[in-house]
Amino acid sequence: MTVPRARRALGARRARRAFCVPAVATCLALLPAVAHADGIRAQQWGLEALHAEDAWRTTQGKGVTVAVLDTGVDADHPDLERNVLDGKDLIGFGAGPGDRPWARHGTAMASVIAGHGHGPEDGDGVMGVAPEAKILPVRVILEDGDPARKKARSSRGGALAEGIRWAADQGADVINLSLGDDSESAHPEAAEDAAVQYALKKGAVVVASAGNGGEKGDHVSYPAAYPGVIAVTAVDRFGERAAFSTRRWYATVSAPGDDIVLADPDRRYYEGWGTSAAAAAVSGTVALVRAAHPELTPVQIKRLLEDTARDSPGGGRDDSRGRGLVDAAAAVEAGGRLGPDKLKPAAHSSTHFGPGPGPHDTGSGAGWAGPAAGGLGVLLLAAAVLLWRGRAPLR
Repeated sequence: MTVPRARRALGARRARRAFCVPAVATCLALLPAVAHADGIRAQQWGLEALHAEDAWRTTQGKGVTVAVLDTGVDADHPDLERNVLDGKDLIGFGAGPGDRPWARHGTAMASVIAGHGHGPEDGDGVMGVAPEAKILPVRVILEDGDPARKKARSSRGGALAEGIRWAADQGADVINLSLGDDSESAHPEAAEDAAVQYALKKGAVVVASAGNGGEKGDHVSYPAAYPGVIAVTAVDRFGERAAFSTRRWYATVSAPGDDIVLADPDRRYYEGWGTSAAAAAVSGTVALVRAAHPELTPVQIKRLLEDTARDSPGGGRDDSRGRGLVDAAAAVEAGGRLGPDKLKPAAHSSTHFGPGPGPHDTGSGAGWAGPAAGGLGVLLLAAAVLLWRGRAPLR
């Protein structure tokens, strides 16, 4: 099928239309100007910032599945075709394929994660961080412009938690949550928190956008603030914290999130900003790490991204950028030096119970301790039996 290309050049920045609103929402804004399809690659500064091409010498994400919990994904987009698996719609109503308010945000995030371009040698369109990874779309929210959005918010409030569990049960290696609630009334939901912990235990790495509240009070955003989540803040092309990016204690790492070129179901390319795009870039990075080192656990991968991040803030981390800018190549390379976590039984502190037995040493005086303790135990047991037999019966 011949797909028409947008022919208008990417224009100057105009007023931004934010999608990050109260209740679970996508954290991205799109600029209305479109870009010439075959000029996209030169504008994808984020790939260079992440050192993605260096990582591609090892892997491009083949064999890894990234669940995109969002507004849906256009599986027929030329930059995504063959990379999108059959997913699940947990909303069940609202706009559909062909309608303007359908799958825009989800398609944009999927393109950042696993776009593979199109045309001769895939030289046109958007290239994602992990172009050989598979996308598992899970529709858990509606677009900002969907007339049914209000209905979905009131009747499908549990879709996010359900979607996280479903994605984990399908074997997703990475779960991308480029969405969140960073309103003043934002609060943790027990079902969502439990779903995140369930996914982590199943081996899925959970990545979420930190929020776009940097100029609106820096309110805590969920699901980014749930334990175990890799929460991603946004930086601009100069490596500085993007003004809109939320600053909070849960920030793990940062990634490109400003002036990001995104694919759209209308077959045009838009320039956007938001921690949504930054989270998608990190999900792509995790896909590369997972492809190269499938034995690593979610905890190890989170720590790996932190330890290999570049441009770390003074003191090692801060609430603006976490541990620094994600480096895909460094993470893939360093992952080869790690082994799978060993399962260890819970142990009490030696403060109360001492360090435990050491190597057997026949030259020390401790050799008699075991037999002596055994004999003492027999005597105590015999005494206990005699005392018990001598008790008066209970009445």
